[in-house]
Amino acid sequence: MLSVLVAAVASLILSIFGTPAFIKFLVRKGYGQFIRDDGPTSHHTKRGTPTMGGAVIVLSTLVAYAVAHLVFWSAPTWSAILVLFLMAGLGLVGFLDDFIKISKQRSLGLRSKQKLAGQTLVAVLFAVLALQFPNSTMRTPASTSVSFVRDTKVDFAIAGTVGGLILFIIWANVIVAATSNAVNLTDGLDGLATGASTMVFASYILIGIWKFNQNCQFNPGLKCYEVRDPLDLATVAAAAMGACFGFLWWNASPAKIFMGDTGSLALGGLMAGLAITTRTELLVIILGGLFVTITLSVIIQVISFKTTGKRVFRMAPLQHHFELLGWQEVTIVIRFWIIAGLFVALGLGLFYAEWVVGGT
Repeated sequence: MLSVLVAAVASLILSIFGTPAFIKFLVRKGYGQFIRDDGPTSHHTKRGTPTMGGAVIVLSTLVAYAVAHLVFWSAPTWSAILVLFLMAGLGLVGFLDDFIKISKQRSLGLRSKQKLAGQTLVAVLFAVLALQFPNSTMRTPASTSVSFVRDTKVDFAIAGTVGGLILFIIWANVIVAATSNAVNLTDGLDGLATGASTMVFASYILIGIWKFNQNCQFNPGLKCYEVRDPLDLATVAAAAMGACFGFLWWNASPAKIFMGDTGSLALGGLMAGLAITTRTELLVIILGGLFVTITLSVIIQVISFKTTGKRVFRMAPLQHHFELLGWQEVTIVIRFWIIAGLFVALGLGLFYAEWVVGGT
């Protein structure tokens, strides 16, 4: 259990002190954010603010996880390694996108097909490997069953070995694409995505520890959970939470640095990885309800404009709609944080309620 605390503290320290050093490096290189002219006019003052700060979050998370294991001289688990691989892989895709934007001073980085190809490659590798590496009880990091709080009776394995693998890969790609792009859409105001992500990762610390204490490998019974490495996944979530907390010190309004696609894709990928390996694939929709809401606002806007020629919102994603209504940026961020916290509370409430009624 102490590894969770060590990971959180180590990542917090690395992030809060590493971010200003990274800001100075980016300023020397002239790597500043490009701001589109068709966005809210209040954003024009942010032009030139250092971006790609997500690299600090990713590195702090990876180093803190390693520190937690070195302190207690324990071996890392495959579940955690694969989730961190997913985070780092998507972070790399985001980094390439950010670097092209700032080096060429344009709003377009990687082309949509290139970006999708990179995300798909990382997600496919994660999905295939997540069904490998069985432990002594033959549990793998992921399962072919669709999960809510635990695996449901909907199992892709019914399609056979090859068919089940293909269906699971598709399912995993849907989850990864949905979460990574949802966080990316939310990252439009100072500290918004960082603060909301912190809450989601905090919830996964609780979920991981609870599933460790009620794990079928140690406490078999009706209510136990079939998760391979829940405590180590809680350690990963703690490292990510601490990294986001430290970064938020500099990312909160007025932001001294933006996380960019490097951070948003990485954090979204980490959420997807935690959801798949902790068997909470559908629960993450509730835990990350703010991200879902903002993504839906974009979908609604696009469908409405293409079918009727009219816009439902003044501008999508949703946070920009409120900006154009005259709300102050800080007001929007704080209120959206409150909404994010309520979604997390609801998700954790459903998680616990499922256990109380006997895992049914």
